[in-house]
Amino acid sequence: MRVSREQVAENRRKILEAAGRLFRERGFEAVTVADVMQAAGLTHGGFYGYFKSKTDLIAEALADILVGPGPDADLAAYAAGYLSPAHRANVAGGCATAALASETLRQAPEARAAMTAGLQQQIDDLSRHAPGDSAAARRQAAIGTWAAMVGALILSRVSDNRALSDEILDQTRAWLRAKGQKARMTPSSRTEAVSRSK
Repeated sequence: MRVSREQVAENRRKILEAAGRLFRERGFEAVTVADVMQAAGLTHGGFYGYFKSKTDLIAEALADILVGPGPDADLAAYAAGYLSPAHRANVAGGCATAALASETLRQAPEARAAMTAGLQQQIDDLSRHAPGDSAAARRQAAIGTWAAMVGALILSRVSDNRALSDEILDQTRAWLRAKGQKARMTPSSRTEAVSRSK
């Protein structure tokens, strides 16, 4: 029986969603094509009707999971959600950059390209809302913010000491808040604040 074009698209979507969850949860090497197809509710034999290889699946799954809603204008709220215990616990449904960046280094060029495109998109999205007096300053703030957030999430996940893990999240949120408040003060407002304090 022939599968409709709509069903092919739906099956492909199921495979990508299953792969995205499993890769984030277990890593690329620990997940087989059979695991992905089973999680998608499809037969193993049908895989090659949708993807050329596991390498192809990895690149397409990365491209799929790295595209998502960017931060809104409230970067503090975005950082608070990202650096939360709930996000730390949700490895399979959480940030693909934090879960898979180090593994992507050892993947095919297509996977690296997908990760790079996702990284560029996130920096561009953050730059639109980051503090700063110029595009260069906003981009610098966006890169620093994203690096701090991803790094803190990775460190908090790897720690088997819950108090330390919580501290990493809490202190990174506090540091980002302080950086944002400091950046929001323009040179003239800093001068006014100093004058009022004298």
